[in-house]
Amino acid sequence: MRLTVLGCAGSFPGPESPCSAYLVEADGFRLLVDFGSGSLSSLQRYAGLHAPDAILLTHLHCDHILDAVTYVVVRRYAPDGPYPALPVYAPSGAPDRLSAAYGDEGTVEDVYQFYALQPGTFPIGPFTVTVDRVNHPVETYGVRLEHDGRSLCYSSDTASCDALLRLAQNADVFLCEASYLDGVDNPPDLHLTGREAGETATKAAVGRLLLTHLVAAWGSEAHTLESAAAEYTGPIDVVRPGASYDV
Repeated sequence: MRLTVLGCAGSFPGPESPCSAYLVEADGFRLLVDFGSGSLSSLQRYAGLHAPDAILLTHLHCDHILDAVTYVVVRRYAPDGPYPALPVYAPSGAPDRLSAAYGDEGTVEDVYQFYALQPGTFPIGPFTVTVDRVNHPVETYGVRLEHDGRSLCYSSDTASCDALLRLAQNADVFLCEASYLDGVDNPPDLHLTGREAGETATKAAVGRLLLTHLVAAWGSEAHTLESAAAEYTGPIDVVRPGASYDV
């Protein structure tokens, strides 16, 4: 598998990154995991406008889905379009949420073929996909992708929880959010700190920790990285748009 980061800013686009979007490739198949604000630009820059073969939306907060709305224009109105409906795996409210965000022109189900997520394991292309509900205020799924004996876990947005620990267990790569700073009074049951991301990585015995979803406007990358490294002694990176990782 190969992971390419298209966007990694937490909550809203940062000065150097769109919001969450990650392209995972195997056997010529490309799965786009989340499609946050601004990431359609990065999709064109790092992969190609029509690169995704399927999309998985972990939850329906705007910073993880809004460019799936913009992408309707690409597939419906392209000079050589319309394109066939693209598979989208998402929480059950996704068709209504995306249609409402697009406007008053009716459904987007000519562009997307929706499959409602629920906890469990299922195939998408060459990947074996396992999802489970994690600790966030709306229906949100952490994701584990497996292919050819290798595994990638993505936390999505979550506070600490047993489901995330199970999904990450022995993963070769753990792409984990670290939105909050340690040492301050953070809201409960919403996001992880760097320390909590490192703790989860250690408990799950992952091979590599990739920190994402940092909020540049009120965070500190150096502080987050230091806090994670105090709890996890394996290799750690803070991801950037355009960065690619072999899993």
